Amino acid sequence: MGLGEVMLQKRLRAQKEAQLYRSLGSTVPGIDFASNDYLGLAANELFQERVFDVISKQKAALLGSSGSRLLTGNSKYTEDLEHKISQLHQVESALLMGSGYLANLCLFSCIPQRGDVVIIDEHIHRSVHDGCQLNHARKWKFKHNDLNDLENLLSRVEGNCYVAVESVYSMDGSIAPLVELIALCQKHQAYLIVDEAHAFGVFGWGLVSFYRLQQQVFATVVTYGKAMGCHGAAILGSQLLQQTIINYGSPLIYSTSASLAQWIAIDQGYDFIAEQQELPDLLNQNIRFFRHLLLLESDALISPIQAFYFPGNASVRHKASQLVEQGMSVYPILSPTVAVGEERLRICLHTFNTKRQISELVSLLTKE
Repeated sequence: MGLGEVMLQKRLRAQKEAQLYRSLGSTVPGIDFASNDYLGLAANELFQERVFDVISKQKAALLGSSGSRLLTGNSKYTEDLEHKISQLHQVESALLMGSGYLANLCLFSCIPQRGDVVIIDEHIHRSVHDGCQLNHARKWKFKHNDLNDLENLLSRVEGNCYVAVESVYSMDGSIAPLVELIALCQKHQAYLIVDEAHAFGVFGWGLVSFYRLQQQVFATVVTYGKAMGCHGAAILGSQLLQQTIINYGSPLIYSTSASLAQWIAIDQGYDFIAEQQELPDLLNQNIRFFRHLLLLESDALISPIQAFYFPGNASVRHKASQLVEQGMSVYPILSPTVAVGEERLRICLHTFNTKRQISELVSLLTKE
């Protein structure tokens, strides 16, 4: 074993000793309360047939795009889809990316510059942190959804400032106060960036669109691997933003573009969601039923992500194992992914979960 392998082995041993070792495996069997397939589109046979029918007429769509979008990987279909997305979201421009992670990596690595400040909600996704590591701006954190803490930081900024939030947060389902955030950003001349990964499809085309805030937000990221059941993402904003990313965004410039099949699925996904307007209503009914059984209040807007806290990695692992043994597909969220003492089961509700399944889940969650 060479020196490099010894070093890697040491790191992995430390990970195992901390009981944080990860490995790839098959999907946990059982009733799905874990996936991000909120509207059930990933397994929807009607949607599958619809996408397959379009792709089967152009088999080359299944294979590679042959290059980055700046070389041979672009197409009229891709640009037409971007135009369609921009029209639906009522923004100037949409730029398709291979995944939500790549979109955030691209946006945050090339837009903030040296001397700028990026202020992020402390619960924001890892992709934003990784994007910030690639720019030369300063990164500050504000307490989760705490407008007073954010304003305190904004008052100390000199120069350009970007504020980054998620409209719906992935680990607990909390919802950002977008209207108030916009007011603060306008007061302090900061630029708001909103990640809509867990709001898109659940609340129309996302909460920015839902509240008609498009013209007051600097950039929005929507992703298609969750409620749409596809894969990919789009960065929404001005044409100037799109042109800047095309010129400076390394993840776009140096990545082979996704296959046409991916863009076809997204194209059909927009149409399918628009036609199946009962799906978000059904999802909302399941969410409210779950909270009703737990005697929890329900606000006007509630996300499908429901956190159930079992402090301590060992404790939450044990509860997750109990649920899996009873046929429930759930995953524990451990520290350091979340803060120590805030370990939890991240329960995801879907349109296809039945009332009986939800009742069984609640009974197991509350059982001593």
